[in-house]
Amino acid sequence: MDKVMSNKKVIALYVLPALLLILAVVYIPIVLTGYYGLNEWNGIGAMTFIGLDNYQALIKDETFWGSAWHSLLLALFSGVSLILYLMVAMVLASRIKAANLFRKIYLIPMLLSSVAIAQLWLKIYHPTNGILNSLLESFGVANPPAWLAEPSLVLFALFIPILWQYAGFYILIYYAALKNIPASLEEAAKIDGANALQIAWKIKLPLAMEVIKVTVVLAVVGSLKYFDLIYVMTNGGPNGASEVMASYMYSEAFKSYDFGYGSAIGFFLLVICLIATWIIRKLTVTKDTIQYS
Repeated sequence: MDKVMSNKKVIALYVLPALLLILAVVYIPIVLTGYYGLNEWNGIGAMTFIGLDNYQALIKDETFWGSAWHSLLLALFSGVSLILYLMVAMVLASRIKAANLFRKIYLIPMLLSSVAIAQLWLKIYHPTNGILNSLLESFGVANPPAWLAEPSLVLFALFIPILWQYAGFYILIYYAALKNIPASLEEAAKIDGANALQIAWKIKLPLAMEVIKVTVVLAVVGSLKYFDLIYVMTNGGPNGASEVMASYMYSEAFKSYDFGYGSAIGFFLLVICLIATWIIRKLTVTKDTIQYS
């Protein structure tokens, strides 16, 4: 077996199918998207090459930059919410009672589709019959807000179901990383007189840092290209107050039938995601990786 795996031709043969698949579903579409952005095209007829006009228009498009700002707020919110997920995972990993039950409860949103989650929260946020406003009225709030109709509130109202949707995913990742830390390290720290907060800060957090870095990239990049739940719940409204880059791209391409401009937005979104990933990796780089056995 070692002789076979040392043969470069055999290795190339094994790698080739996966490489072709990645080229077909990732890199070729990226190149085509960038090319479509150089054309004026309605998605059906012939394309007209217009060079960088779509990209120049994109830079001057205030609606796009407004949607980019909303995506950035969502990315910042998602990054901060990771702190909450990590805290919950640390509690669950500390051998509390009913930890298995809580893990199953947190995983429930992962079993639901984004459309189902959107429909659920539409009912919760309903201005007259929703659970939230009914609860506020029971506490004496005379005129509870229309959460998804107020431009100043809609974006933050959408953040809550997004946080709930991905809670189980990140908690599960953090829980697995924390449970992989040898119990002997925690026991030794307790013998030395460390309390629970010191153990979490000095031992668990550094040893889980590599996993945390990965989740930061996933959360930020995922938020920058987030689309489905926002599209179902508000469709970017009211008056563009919840428009994000992905929903604006969809609107331009599939509603305005301007596939050239929509492709330019999509390619620009890819560039932003790559830049964000590079910045995060640079900010979180460490010289040494902590090893334990």
